[in-house]
Amino acid sequence: MANSLHLSREVKVWVKFGDSYWNVPILDGLSFSQSTNTAEVSVKEMGASDNTSRRGRLMFNDSLSPAEWSFSTYMRPFVREISGPANEHHAVEEVLWAMLVGADTADYSAANDKFDEATSINNTATQATMKFGKSNALTFPDATIYFQFPGNDAGDSGNADLWYELAGSTVNECSMDFDIDGIATANWSGMAKSLKEVAAISTGNGEITAAEIIDTSSYIRNRLSTLALTNGGEGELQSAYSLTLTGGSITISNNVEYVTPSSLSVVNEPLGHVLGGRNISGSFTCYLDHGTSKSADLLQDMLSRTGDVKNSFGLTLNVGGTTASTPHVIFNAPKAHLELPSHSVEDVVSMEVNFHALGTDISSTDEVNITYKGA
Repeated sequence: MANSLHLSREVKVWVKFGDSYWNVPILDGLSFSQSTNTAEVSVKEMGASDNTSRRGRLMFNDSLSPAEWSFSTYMRPFVREISGPANEHHAVEEVLWAMLVGADTADYSAANDKFDEATSINNTATQATMKFGKSNALTFPDATIYFQFPGNDAGDSGNADLWYELAGSTVNECSMDFDIDGIATANWSGMAKSLKEVAAISTGNGEITAAEIIDTSSYIRNRLSTLALTNGGEGELQSAYSLTLTGGSITISNNVEYVTPSSLSVVNEPLGHVLGGRNISGSFTCYLDHGTSKSADLLQDMLSRTGDVKNSFGLTLNVGGTTASTPHVIFNAPKAHLELPSHSVEDVVSMEVNFHALGTDISSTDEVNITYKGA
């Protein structure tokens, strides 16, 4: 009997951004769906003379909610071998960053296999940088995401590849958790205007090659991560603190909303998206250490400064270390607002610090810069 099932282990994700296709390798746990908003009409009457009363109800499809999708990828910087004076740094999941920061589709040159925009995505011979210089916008360029479920029985003509298309896709949020024993991972989620099954598409080889996808040298080990924390404000806080991390996370959110009309007697579909406030926040954990300029000093100093209206720290998180021999990602928040640390009493007493990455002023887009460096 032919096998007509599709297996999640074989799924591929393709992202069409502009005219280019990107094959994005993902982890287990992907999801995508679209739901219907319904309206209910019910009647409730007093009893008639014969003790009867209408108690029915009707349901109507009112509108389609935006499609929702989510999956996880590893954070994987690599150096692409190209002809010319220098090789350039890239990331396997680079197209998702382009969607998150609002890069223009015209910024990418398929001929040169690179972005070329210093304010959003920039690939150079020393690093690949992701910035938010174009993110003060009402909308971002749409992308189209395809989920390909390969047919696993070539002898069954009815078991061809199954393709689902999410048109008008945007990245709403990216969350990165730095588990001490894990590999650097980014959790992506977003929305789209519509979800439908489509015929197979022609993607070509994709902007990320098969050799780059299977190259294991681009994986980042979280345990090599370091944190540099400097006081960018005034007062009695020390100029710098030296903290050794046990874990952490960063979340970048665009707060995307989709606009849907509400005409009667039709099933309304989303027209498109608008962007809410940009929110970049996170936390880091470390042991409570009484060494000089260690975590206990940070806790003591911040508790003594509870009357400060604002505080400002320069926060640089090197995920995967700092040496050129290992791939790593650098998160630099020049102006981070730290909340009061909280204790966690376990076998070894530790503390957690929540932070918010802020711009130079309320109109700035310099909350954080992300730098990828391949080995």
